[in-house]
Amino acid sequence: MYKFLLLFLCFSLCLQLVQAQVPQQIQVQARQRTLTLHISTPQPEQRAVMRQYNFKSQLADSAEARNEVRALVHRMQQDAYLLASADSVFLRQDTLHVKLHIGDRFEWAALRNGNLSEGILVESGFREKFYRNTPFKPAEYVKLQQRILEYAERNGYPFASVWLDSVAISGNKIEGVLMVEKAFLVTYDSLHIQGKSKTQPKFLTRYLQLYPGQPYNQDQVNASQRMLTSLPYIKVTRPPQVRFYKDKATVYYFLDDRQANQLDGVVGFLPDPNRRDNKLLITGEANLNIRNIKGSGKQLGLQWRRVNRGSVVLNGEYLHPNLFGTPFELGGRFGLLKQDSSFITVQPQLQLSYYTIKYGKFSVFSEWRSANVLSTANRQSLQNLDLADARTNTYGINYLWNNLDDFYFPKRGRLVELQFSAGNKRLLRNPLFEQSFYDTLQQRTTQLSVGLQLENFLRIGKTSVLLTCLRGRALLNDQLFLNDMYRLGGLGSLRGFDDFFFYASSYAVGTLEYRLFTAEDSYVLLFYDQGYYRSDLEKSFEKDLPLGVGGGISFSTGAGIFQLVYSLGRSDQQPLTFKHSKIHFGITNKF
Repeated sequence: MYKFLLLFLCFSLCLQLVQAQVPQQIQVQARQRTLTLHISTPQPEQRAVMRQYNFKSQLADSAEARNEVRALVHRMQQDAYLLASADSVFLRQDTLHVKLHIGDRFEWAALRNGNLSEGILVESGFREKFYRNTPFKPAEYVKLQQRILEYAERNGYPFASVWLDSVAISGNKIEGVLMVEKAFLVTYDSLHIQGKSKTQPKFLTRYLQLYPGQPYNQDQVNASQRMLTSLPYIKVTRPPQVRFYKDKATVYYFLDDRQANQLDGVVGFLPDPNRRDNKLLITGEANLNIRNIKGSGKQLGLQWRRVNRGSVVLNGEYLHPNLFGTPFELGGRFGLLKQDSSFITVQPQLQLSYYTIKYGKFSVFSEWRSANVLSTANRQSLQNLDLADARTNTYGINYLWNNLDDFYFPKRGRLVELQFSAGNKRLLRNPLFEQSFYDTLQQRTTQLSVGLQLENFLRIGKTSVLLTCLRGRALLNDQLFLNDMYRLGGLGSLRGFDDFFFYASSYAVGTLEYRLFTAEDSYVLLFYDQGYYRSDLEKSFEKDLPLGVGGGISFSTGAGIFQLVYSLGRSDQQPLTFKHSKIHFGITNKF
């Protein structure tokens, strides 16, 4: 009879982790004075065990005392003292006396493998040697059960069950056989979209990799919501649901289209450094982005920017997902930078990406960069600039992972992007330069580059969000020129300065930004940008710690999203004054 009673207790503790039951006598009438809790054990040999546990001895009332005793008994039972209990409780004056029975500490005599496959053994970490003459801790056994069930759910067996068979108890020794029943194999049947979305189920099936006939994977279904959130043209209205019929699983996604196509322009005003009458120079930017073309996930983007007088940036991008019916995405990019009358740089890129369910997006790319000194450049000015014509072919890898809760207005989550590339740079002779210019230069060199971007959105209360961000890149080559450099400054990198104000061979920018949301798509912001850059050139070397501070507002209107940002910047080249402040405003029109 004793063995059956003890066996029943073991099962209750292992499978349900029930809280320890404390006699109802603890619920004595609460007093206004402090209540002292005194716990003792009738077994003298177990007082050493009692000294291993700490508990509060001064409590406000009997309710707190009851919870304290319950927590203590629960901790003992989790430490393999399965028969621990509060046997008697009585109140004398302001002291609550508890007689605690601890009992023997139970151990595994053996836990043998019944029918667990090698895959389950590897994934769950179960080994018979770990369960010989070790304390029987219910929480650890429940974790083992959970790991086995999670493995089964990832491999097409969502209705699997785990139990102990052939249980035997001898004294304080427990032995048994671990068994698993997989039930039947469940495979995906189809994917359905519920809601007002034109996105094709065929595209989502390949993007989320939920192919019909593939074994059901619960982790894959859970991760699919994160993958959908990273798409700018879809809004997830409810978590996905899975419906099982016999051995088939149908996944339902609740999606609405969001206005993601973009046609907008931004106008900026800044002092013209080439004029002495303090007149403003007007800069501008125009963007066109067409996303989710015909519900297939294809994207097309164009960007034009006038940075300053005579300087223009033109960028283009096209993304083609599900290349030939596979989960691969093919992307093409084009970049052009014309720097006044000095030089022009053309930079096309071809990229192949693969989305993984758990680990984000992996990409490989090839880039061809052509830098040319303009024939209209002044020979006298070229002598003071470190410029050269070059062709650079590089190959690289990129990794992107994010779990942001919204593509446009994130309030929580993280984004991580890492990039590395390597290639060869070849110098070309230019008739604008003297022949002696090339005598000390290497015609071919190896060039490396690394990049990093980290973003973290932390929600503070109901309406506030704190953004911390770190962005940086480094160009590694013993022979760098001005038209090889990264360009830093402006609304997209270091606020408080003109666009492309700094030339940098390596840089890092840290951002601390507070956003107060007044609606789902409207907020007020305050920011601080701290930068570092260095410029490693043959003729000159620069480094600085520029910073930018300011604030702004973004809110929705009938015509689109209106943005206004006011910023101040300080560096070795620019003092922190209102004369050099920057104002950027514009309307983002989405359709």
